[in-house]
Amino acid sequence: MTADTLTDVFEEHRPALMGVAYRMLGRVADAEDVVQDAWLRWSGADRGDVREPRGYLVRVTTRLAIDRLRQIRARGETYVGPWLPEPYVTDFGTTATATTTAPNGAERAELADSVSLAVLVVLESLSPLERAVFVLREAFGYPHAEIAAMLDRGEAAVRQLAGRARRHVDERRTRYEVDPARRRDLTERFLAAAAGGDLEGLMALLAPDVRLVSDGGGKASAALRVIVTPGKVGRFLLGVARKEGAGTSFRFLELNGGPAVLLLADGRPDSVFQLDVDGSAVRAVYIIRNPDKLRSLSGL
Repeated sequence: MTADTLTDVFEEHRPALMGVAYRMLGRVADAEDVVQDAWLRWSGADRGDVREPRGYLVRVTTRLAIDRLRQIRARGETYVGPWLPEPYVTDFGTTATATTTAPNGAERAELADSVSLAVLVVLESLSPLERAVFVLREAFGYPHAEIAAMLDRGEAAVRQLAGRARRHVDERRTRYEVDPARRRDLTERFLAAAAGGDLEGLMALLAPDVRLVSDGGGKASAALRVIVTPGKVGRFLLGVARKEGAGTSFRFLELNGGPAVLLLADGRPDSVFQLDVDGSAVRAVYIIRNPDKLRSLSGL
């Protein structure tokens, strides 16, 4: 291949590689580093060893992501307060290009589930190998035999890893089939009630077992524990709304496969709010305030 052809082939598959790396790591910057490392491997690879470019690139990216995840965990860093993944823009209506087309309805539903904050929080508790098998199998549909070849594991072992990971996710994450328009409507009503100081209206939208998870990472004010019950969640949210300054604005965008609210302070990203809903009520409220996790949203 010529240098231009090498670049074109890699760019064609970059969205998929970024999808693998992000699902593995839950961090945009780390995922981008892994994809860049995959490019270096690709540009220096022996062409005779590459029979199918996409398979080769996914295999390299997955292995690099496993190594990166193991390095992160080996450092044993203590995170201040609850941890949430870094927000990931999935608005294909504005990001689709000549080589990346917008997914259809079924593909969007699968995408939304596999990159949702709720699922990524659960994936954080899997081992690196379990996470890799789950991502390749559930998000990208690779057969067990191909995954085994990518990871240099036996097919039987991969099937066991896949089953264990699937059970773990199912036990901790209930799936809700929610129409996107309904989810957007609930998000807008939720925002209006919070901004208007309407505690009764806000609580009416919250499920009895609602949870609020706020991630400040010790670098921005946030709740240091998960908040539960409609009353406590509602009062916390109204307290947050009352602290908003004159330079505060917000905008809707699609993050992690669903509608989200980006709160801006003097034009800079301050917080991301996203809801997990079951069609009639809000099951969870996620608030991301760690400034390190909002950098990729600057300029949107």
